[in-house]
Amino acid sequence: MKLTPFRWVGKGLQLLWSGLDMGRKFILNLLLLAVLIAIIVSLLSGGVKKIEDKTVLVLNFKGALVEQHTGSARETLLAEARGDTQKTTQLRDILLVLEQAGKDPKVGSALLLLDDMGATGLPMLREVASALERFKANGKTVVAWGSSYDQRQYLLAAHANEVYLHPMGTVMMTGFGKYRNYYRDALDKLGITVNLLKVGTYKSFAEPYIANEPSPAAAEADAFLYNAMWKTYTDDVEKARQLPADAIMQGINRLPELLKTANGDIAQLALNMKLVDGLKTRDELRDLMLKRSARDEQIKSFRQISFDEYLSRQKPAFSGDAVGVIVAAGEISEGIAPPGSIGGLSTANLIRKAREDDGVKAIVLRVDSPGGSAFGSELIRRELEITRKAGKPVVVSMGNVAASGGYWISMAADEVIADAATITGSIGVIAILPTAEKATERLGIHTAGTTTTWLGDTFNPLRPLNPKFAELLQSSINHTYAEFTGKAALARKTTPEKIDAVAQGRVWTGVQAKERGLIDTIGSFGDAIRSAAAKAKMGNDYRISYIEKEPSKVDRIFELFNTQIAVSLQHQFKLAMLPTAVPPAAATQILDDLSWLSDVRKEGKAFAAITHCLCTAP
Repeated sequence: MKLTPFRWVGKGLQLLWSGLDMGRKFILNLLLLAVLIAIIVSLLSGGVKKIEDKTVLVLNFKGALVEQHTGSARETLLAEARGDTQKTTQLRDILLVLEQAGKDPKVGSALLLLDDMGATGLPMLREVASALERFKANGKTVVAWGSSYDQRQYLLAAHANEVYLHPMGTVMMTGFGKYRNYYRDALDKLGITVNLLKVGTYKSFAEPYIANEPSPAAAEADAFLYNAMWKTYTDDVEKARQLPADAIMQGINRLPELLKTANGDIAQLALNMKLVDGLKTRDELRDLMLKRSARDEQIKSFRQISFDEYLSRQKPAFSGDAVGVIVAAGEISEGIAPPGSIGGLSTANLIRKAREDDGVKAIVLRVDSPGGSAFGSELIRRELEITRKAGKPVVVSMGNVAASGGYWISMAADEVIADAATITGSIGVIAILPTAEKATERLGIHTAGTTTTWLGDTFNPLRPLNPKFAELLQSSINHTYAEFTGKAALARKTTPEKIDAVAQGRVWTGVQAKERGLIDTIGSFGDAIRSAAAKAKMGNDYRISYIEKEPSKVDRIFELFNTQIAVSLQHQFKLAMLPTAVPPAAATQILDDLSWLSDVRKEGKAFAAITHCLCTAP
């Protein structure tokens, strides 16, 4: 039969599809075979190696500390296979490991190695620091060592019994606060007009796009916030290191003079300031740990177990009454969102799932979010409201940030608990619409046409914003702000006018928010768990159950492959199955800012009210 060009194309596509299908099957079969081999090796080797006496728990946290990993186990494994090995460590895992190891008679001490620990917020660091103190309260010693310490890493190191630094290392404490990029002049040169409509004097979310510097109101609010957070940080470090009050600020202010006294040796300066207890190289640290613990002949070093390996040995309880924990971390969208972000529908579904589970007697919503969609926020708040009406207590635990939309979803709780340094509040609303009519004029591009109503083609970025439509938007934003303050007033048992006085888009620390009646209690995540259990009259016999989207069967296999089996193979072959190096972030702040501005031009998104604070944990 004669093949026409179309038949040739069809035949080629058929062969291409067959090749792709065969390749897919080959890769999946190869992965399945690897899992089976790993299971067999694990069984033949007698399972996971037992922990012996005087074992040192090595707390080598990798990457950023987060409330929840992003993506699935399958996506993580495939990303690492491509060489994208950015790793995160969950707060819940750190708290679990330190709690269990503190009670484990086989674990004699802990070694804190923080070189690979990445960004995290002050409230989360304070949670880990408290967990270290509880570990020490069991009569166990914590030793910290670093080639250098940044400000975040040092806060945790300060809570060790002994802190050591490499002789060429530094302890870098720079304080809080930052300089933002402002794009007004750049956007003007490009012919882009940013149309901003808002309610809230302090709502500075969009200022980088409409100004060249912060407004006086924004500068005032930022200074009030950052100074309070810095005092929380310095007080914590000075207490942990038994330093005089204000010692850190005095040291920073006299830094040139003090460094000159130390002959320019920054590590010696840290020792002189009593920030560290000694200067040691890595081999000297190993010798110290060998003297204090047992020797492991197999690895020719001190007897130890890594954080990841100890975590893999912890088995969650599946029976008994539970406090259900739902993590709301990331920006808030309206629909379905993957782990590590918040979808109005997906998070509401998790709340409904917990409410309908008879084994879950109370709910803790763990919030770490700067906000996002007002509609998505309301979906979550309403579901929590229904849960309370159904008789299940709801407690909100605020993490690093619970501002704007993050505060909105916290307004239907029996109790709101925040850390002293949580960034919260930012009760305000904006809408932002960038247009590029000036840019198109310069290029000689013109738009024209006919629509049946004045609303037709309203979102065309090549046309200036219709004043009539701007009036409509402002009216909608005013209504959303009234809803926000009204619901907040109802939740806080006060009046909208009193809420408005502390709202206006202004952010507060947890302590400042409590002083203004925006939260109930200063406390930790553990305090929230205990409060929820008490409100449900559960006594002390309960388990903690994280309510999350059920992983697929394939993901379950990958999770198995990525934890227990990896640990077994590591013992057998002295290698880690997956790389754990943390590459530097590829995206720049400018790219992030301008990408967001471009994203809001999507049709319909600009019309939606945005409850976002553009704030991150410093």
